[in-house]
Amino acid sequence: MKTLLMMSLLASCMIAPAQNSAPLTLSRTIALPGVVGKFDHLAIDAAGSRLFIAATGNHSVEVIDLQSGKVQQSITGLGKPHGLAWIAATGSLYIADGSLAELRVYKGSPLALSGKIKLSDDADDMVYDGATHELFVGHGTGNAANPTYVAVVDTDHFALLSNLAVAAHPEALDIDSAGRRVFVNIADSKEVAVVDIASKATTAHWKLTKAADNVPMAFDGENQLLYVACRTPGTVIAIDARSGKEVDSLPTAAGADDMFYDPALRRVYVVAGSGEVDAYQVDTMKTLHALGVVKTASGAKTALFVPSQNLLYVGVPAAGQDAAAIRIYTTGGATK
Repeated sequence: MKTLLMMSLLASCMIAPAQNSAPLTLSRTIALPGVVGKFDHLAIDAAGSRLFIAATGNHSVEVIDLQSGKVQQSITGLGKPHGLAWIAATGSLYIADGSLAELRVYKGSPLALSGKIKLSDDADDMVYDGATHELFVGHGTGNAANPTYVAVVDTDHFALLSNLAVAAHPEALDIDSAGRRVFVNIADSKEVAVVDIASKATTAHWKLTKAADNVPMAFDGENQLLYVACRTPGTVIAIDARSGKEVDSLPTAAGADDMFYDPALRRVYVVAGSGEVDAYQVDTMKTLHALGVVKTASGAKTALFVPSQNLLYVGVPAAGQDAAAIRIYTTGGATK
């Protein structure tokens, strides 16, 4: 009897995560006076202590000095900046502009336009492969005049290598660097497309069955899981990244737009425009457990998680008398 009780307690410890404290703690707020409209993706220059945020509604990318907490530079002359990528090795900031239908690269100090590649409307999210120095950029709205692709760009020569056709607009991309794959979240076709980096061929189409309007996603290499957040209904789904099988799901907030995996704490963070971040624990059985909800602000739908800092940067748009801001949350993990 005692043995059975011990086994039961051990099993419950494996499944039920500790919930002794809030999953995120607000540590700092950086005001962005004069910046209006919605935000989109963020990127970081960790060595230079700079944060980049696509101020889509402001038609700019704001460069924030994290030490002083001030805007160091405002990159203007943009239409609708969406995806951002900072490549430290070359000191280059890449901006995907949805209305200009371009991928732009900025270099120097201050950052200045160094080159641009024509894409199509709604150029959006991107991921960088450090092994090949290639950038994968989703673009296209999906109508007959504007097909949808994932562009492959050689960043060494800033040249468009190819356009990989996909079923509809790519809402988000993530990379499995070890497995040499790029995942493409395609909401309109309710699927995740898997692209082989070496061959540049789509090797799988994983159809979602538990929910629709799949927008953000995050890859967990340790557990070989791909987490996808859907809006209809609000659901976070864990997908086996080897087979494409949906292995778990839980409710999440309305309007999910960004999400991240925290490898140090084995957590998933879902950032939603309804004004919250939902946190989930991934246990040793690869099962999701809700950890709690951190209230942010209405419209704060995009963010950036930096594992080396154990920080989550959340973009909060201006509202009424309140200026736009970056809210910085700590996860409680040990700083590397």
